[in-house]
Parts: sequence; C-alpha cells; structure tokens
Amino acid sequence: MIAIDPETPGGPEVLKPVERPVPSPGEGEVLIKVAAAGVNRPDVLQRQGGYPPPPGAPSIPGLEVAGQVVAASGLAEEALIGQPVCALIPGGGYAEYAVAPAGSCLIVPEALTLVEAAAMPETLFTVWVNLFERAFVGDGDAVLLHGGTSGIGTMAISLSRLFGLRMIVTCGSDEKCARALELGAEHAINYKTQDFVAETKQATGGKGVQAVIDMVGGDYLSRNLECLAEEGRHVSIAVQRGATAEIPIFDIMRRRLTLTGSTLRPRSREFKQLVADELDRMVWPHVRAGRLKPVIDSTFPLAEAAQAHARMDAGDHVGKIVLTVGG
Repeated sequence: MIAIDPETPGGPEVLKPVERPVPSPGEGEVLIKVAAAGVNRPDVLQRQGGYPPPPGAPSIPGLEVAGQVVAASGLAEEALIGQPVCALIPGGGYAEYAVAPAGSCLIVPEALTLVEAAAMPETLFTVWVNLFERAFVGDGDAVLLHGGTSGIGTMAISLSRLFGLRMIVTCGSDEKCARALELGAEHAINYKTQDFVAETKQATGGKGVQAVIDMVGGDYLSRNLECLAEEGRHVSIAVQRGATAEIPIFDIMRRRLTLTGSTLRPRSREFKQLVADELDRMVWPHVRAGRLKPVIDSTFPLAEAAQAHARMDAGDHVGKIVLTVGG
C-alpha cells in the first residue's frame, strides 16, 4: 500500500509517499480501506520528532480515519465488515489501509461524507473527554477555550450549541474571531490585540467562567486561573507555549479551583471504547440527524501530505484539514 512514513524528523518536506505492507488486524481489530484521514497537531509534533508513537503503534502518522471495513479479527468484529466507519487510532492513518480497534469505531451515517467523518474522531473524543468528563460542564456554564478556530475549537463550539454552553474563545485575528462567532461562539477575543482575562471577565459580568480548556500552557496558566469563577476547573490538553508554569497556590485554595488535564493517544483501548460508547449514545444521534458536522478547512490528496502540514504550520486554517485517499 501507499503510505506516508517519514524516516527522519523534519519539516513538511519529509512527508513523502512510500510503499508499506498492508497491516493485519489483531484480535478485536478491524482493517479499514481508508477513504480519508484527519490531520491533527499531534501529527505535526510527531513529524518534528517531538511526539513518538506509543508502544505498539505504527510509525505512520494519523490518528483518525474513515473508510470501509474490509477485514476483521474476532466474531463480533466481523459484523463490521462492509460497514463505513470512522475510527480513533493510535497511528497509521496516513495510508491506504489502517488497523483500528473495533471498539473505537463509529458507524458513519448518511448525513456525513467520509471526508467529514474522518475529521470527527480525534477532536470529538478529545473535546468530549476534557470538556464534559474532566471539566464536567453543564447546561448554562461558561467556558473559555483557546484556539477557537482550530479543529478542537470548532468542534467545541459546535458541541456548545447542542449542550447549552456559553463558549468564549480566543483567536489570532479579527477575521478568525468573526468566523468563530459565525460558528456559534458567544464571544471571540483577539488575543493579539485584547487582554483575554479582562475580556472574559467582562463577558461574564465579572463572575468568570466555570471551565477553561487550554492548549497553550506556559505563562497562560496563571492568566487562565484569573478567568475562572469560584469552583472553576482548568483542563490542560497541550503545552504549545511551555510545559511548566508558576501557579498561585493560595488562590487555588481560596477559590477552590481544580487543575486537571489529559492526553488521549496513550490511553488504553478499553478507555477509548468507553468513550466511543458514550459518544454513540450522547452525540451520534445529533450526527445522524445532521445537527453536528465538523468544520472542514481544506482537503489534500494523500500524496500531498506535505502541503497539508504546511497549511497547518502556517496557522491560517479554520477547522480541520483532511487527506483524501484513493479515487
């Protein structure tokens, strides 16, 4: 099969098509003939040499795919053969075929194209786990999320509309702020020209937000805490500006704040199946009804993965970048 499997870390130019053996599904797994694969920030970090695959995962990047199941290992898994699915996988998505744990697969409904389906799993799993399980937000809660027009941000905005959240986002330009508002954010803050702490407090009448979803890290952490209301929850999901921070411990105690975070890729197959089951119950009915779709920025053929990564590196995208595979 054709795959993107760089031998050395580097810039987008290392992403060149090569031939690799078609993988075989192990017990509890399915083989997917890939129609499309989502491009995500962890793929960029892996390409740069900063995010190696977890043990047992293929070196081929790609954490989410959509396509048709063509083989399976296990009686229950064989029922998926012939089905269109999208799946969260630990790696291997940038290829014509990919193996996925059957428990991480979701059936693609008629309301979604396979390109749209490929843009769903990584961001949907990530947002659901961190926003609804770790930050345990509820109807009417206000949330501050950085990176409002990223794949994560646009998915969070979409879910906020369905579950009654007040979404406040930061973006890097007035144009992106306008786009975030069009997508359903209640407030959008240009972090390059505005103080997001002051703007968040103003947007909440001085009360602060119930949760912050942060992919920035570093010196943002202490500023994020200023945005939280009493009993607020801060969830770290990436560290783009640094993996360490100084925090005001007494302020955390006084306002009873919670600091937490998570990474998704290394989590167990069993955990991801539990999340998939929850998404199937809570979110997938909205997908089947056409009420939830990902925001697609652009698509590139698999052979042009380098151009797809160059677009992500440039930071101009709004929503998801997707690789298309085959005809």
